[in-house]
Amino acid sequence: MTVPGTPAGPAGMKRYDCMTALAALLRGDELVILSLGASVDEWYNAAPRMRAASLFQQQLGCVTPEALGLAIGLPHRRVISLDTDGGLLFNLGILATLGNEQPPNLLVVVWDNECYQSIGGPPTHTASGRVDLAAIARGAGVDDAYTATTVAEFTALADQGLHTSRPFVIVAKVNPSVPQNIKRKHSDGREDKYIFVRHVEQSEGIVIMGPSEHN
Repeated sequence: MTVPGTPAGPAGMKRYDCMTALAALLRGDELVILSLGASVDEWYNAAPRMRAASLFQQQLGCVTPEALGLAIGLPHRRVISLDTDGGLLFNLGILATLGNEQPPNLLVVVWDNECYQSIGGPPTHTASGRVDLAAIARGAGVDDAYTATTVAEFTALADQGLHTSRPFVIVAKVNPSVPQNIKRKHSDGREDKYIFVRHVEQSEGIVIMGPSEHN
């Protein structure tokens, strides 16, 4: 695994393979927030049993902040943020918040493919070879922040991050290629929201969104 130094560019490691490895480590009671783009359909395929427990976010810069809010609100649950390099770069301040707040139940994975894939692939700042997101996280006070360049490294780090008691960040340097046999997720953002909220309500025995007064 890579800790200090210049990050390696994306090579052979594929995001879907990492997702499959992560899904195999989950107990099933975790909550997952993930970014927009191809990673949505990949996670939908890699972790079908986590469908209701996963919220498919649509705004860059909001994934890890939203996951942090859940981690604070539900301190007894493990929360996972599946962010992207483009998304995290939109809101680097969240790393300082993690450094100060030290949520013990939050695992942040950053899929760093060095491009804004959903809009055609223009490079992000990490493509320069000078911007190291894991190093930025450590500088912001997140001591456990690492870069993975192989699936074996990623799997070992993910297992560690799921069993730690402080914030844990994995920057996964992945290839931008997408598997051809991935099935599309047939639901929109509003439906995804209700699926996720109802799952949290049922699993926690609480009411978050009650019936409308107009029903």
